[in-house]
Amino acid sequence: MEFIDGTWEKETCGWDVLMSEKMLGREVCVDGAIHSIRNMGDVAFIILRKKEGLFQCVLEKKETDLSIHQIREAMTVRVKGVLLKEERAPHNRELCICKLEILSVPAEPLPIAIDKWKLNTSLEAKLDYRTVSLRNVRERSKFKIQEALARAFRDYLYSQGFTEIHTPKIGSKGAEGGANVFKLAYFHKPAVLAQSPQFYKQMMTGVFDRVFETGPVFRAEKHNTKRHLNEYTSLDFEMGYIDSFEEIMAMETGFLKYAMELLEKDYEKELSILKIKLPDVSRIPAVRFDTAKKLAAEKYHRKIRNPYDLEPEEESLIGRYFKEEYGSDFVFVTHYPSKKRPFYAMDDPEDERYTLSFDLLFRGLEITTGGQRIHDYETLRKKIADRGMSEEGMEQYLDTFKYGMPPHGGLGIGLERLTMQLIGEDNVKETCLFPRYMNRLEP
Repeated sequence: MEFIDGTWEKETCGWDVLMSEKMLGREVCVDGAIHSIRNMGDVAFIILRKKEGLFQCVLEKKETDLSIHQIREAMTVRVKGVLLKEERAPHNRELCICKLEILSVPAEPLPIAIDKWKLNTSLEAKLDYRTVSLRNVRERSKFKIQEALARAFRDYLYSQGFTEIHTPKIGSKGAEGGANVFKLAYFHKPAVLAQSPQFYKQMMTGVFDRVFETGPVFRAEKHNTKRHLNEYTSLDFEMGYIDSFEEIMAMETGFLKYAMELLEKDYEKELSILKIKLPDVSRIPAVRFDTAKKLAAEKYHRKIRNPYDLEPEEESLIGRYFKEEYGSDFVFVTHYPSKKRPFYAMDDPEDERYTLSFDLLFRGLEITTGGQRIHDYETLRKKIADRGMSEEGMEQYLDTFKYGMPPHGGLGIGLERLTMQLIGEDNVKETCLFPRYMNRLEP
């Protein structure tokens, strides 16, 4: 009989031990994957890849009977040796190997060279061999930055009294309406994949006041652009008892400030690898939709073609305008036309052609859509009827409002787009672990 108490003694040491001054000159044991090998004849440099980064080991023929020819890239190994200070090595440390144990051997050579600083291959090749390409230090760093953003979202909203929820991704009806839903058979009944947790998070403001979720959403749009995915990760929150839709914008600004502080504090290495300059989010300008269009049109001599929505080029120009005029990488564009917002968006009481809603543009790309929702039951039903929509499939959603709901609103942030803009990539597929778009379902 034995009992597991949650502890485990390991022979191998962690990164903090490797970096400590007190371990210099002493024997340590470390494991990792062989990232690259440089055979110099009497001496070979073996670079180990660990989750924290690359660590240099040196194998001298006179010190061991191990042959360098037995060792290959992508092996996983456990090595013992003396930890030495070496200013020319990464992190000013190297391990002089006295014993090497091979834990696993690759069946084939790597299909792409991951030890290069920047992968010299196409995006499609990177995605075809995704679990290999992500072993590249620079590629992997993108997703540590993404981790920071998701971590900051959770941590900040917990600090603001939000409750984390997890809503269904299979439903009977899309939250946004329209045809851009993936349909599937659910035990011989029609069903769809969720476009958004919208209905559920709204309903839960009547239970928890403030809720948030991070999870996948699905859009059956036949896009083949650098900014669209058919499945992406949405950072959603909804908050009750709001005074104005601007309170939602203030909450997002608070999250972004917290995220930048967290990146600066805990992700300095990844920021350096990717050469990221963090944007200033201390104050984000807000401008009405119609004003934003006019400002961009006048400054850049562009004719306004669509009065009800922003075209990608307009988003880019509005972003450029606020960077040039106010030094801001972000801008809230508010009061979108009612025609282009979902039925649950609250109309502006001063002008019902517009809504109390917004998008947040980051360096000329929309990363957030949000706003105040209709919380009155009869007003919500009237808006549905005015749109020529049916209440079928929304009975439970509407019942929630029948029994009373507070003024509320929220938003959804595209995690991959936010990451893409922050690290300066030009294709959202670069910042999705396993992207799903029209021509890709694997790996």
